[in-house]
Amino acid sequence: MVLTSSKTLNLSNMFGSILKKKVSSDKLANVFINGLFDATQNGFPVLAEFINEDASFSTQPDIDPQDHHEFSLIVLIGNMNLLESTFDGEQAFEVERLIFEKLSKAYGMSVFEFKSMVKDYRHLMNRLNHPSKNVVYAMSKTIFDKYTLYNFQDEYFRRMQVPNPLFLKRMDEMMENFIWDWDAFFKKYKVD
Repeated sequence: MVLTSSKTLNLSNMFGSILKKKVSSDKLANVFINGLFDATQNGFPVLAEFINEDASFSTQPDIDPQDHHEFSLIVLIGNMNLLESTFDGEQAFEVERLIFEKLSKAYGMSVFEFKSMVKDYRHLMNRLNHPSKNVVYAMSKTIFDKYTLYNFQDEYFRRMQVPNPLFLKRMDEMMENFIWDWDAFFKKYKVD
């Protein structure tokens, strides 16, 4: 008997789901944190260059390619906001709890202090992004705010204290690269 390509695909998917590596919530939190930090540290110099050279600014912002602290937090919090739509409630809570524990140590803060900082960033992201619920858009606007890019725009946008929409669209395209690819993750791993 010869299998058609659709049957082969179905068998492949079946075996793929059986052979997925199991990963604990603790391991998932480590992979998530390390992956995002690696992406932000390596990606921020490219993003800084993009910002510094963008034609929508009347004066060059001169963002330091090593100044990725704010960017790392924005990307981390944006991706944490997507956890709830990726996992069921209990699993999302457990992964987020582990992320808070691990990151509070990395930042030399108590879990309470770190959660408070995250809450402040989330509030800022929501305020800047209102009424939209688009996480990528929120991240772009928050980067614009945290790196005070308003000051480098032409007079019209500078006075209004809003990002130039053309720049924001290009920024959104860049920020798409910093969203955790859960589909690719779940093709290889199963959370235990």
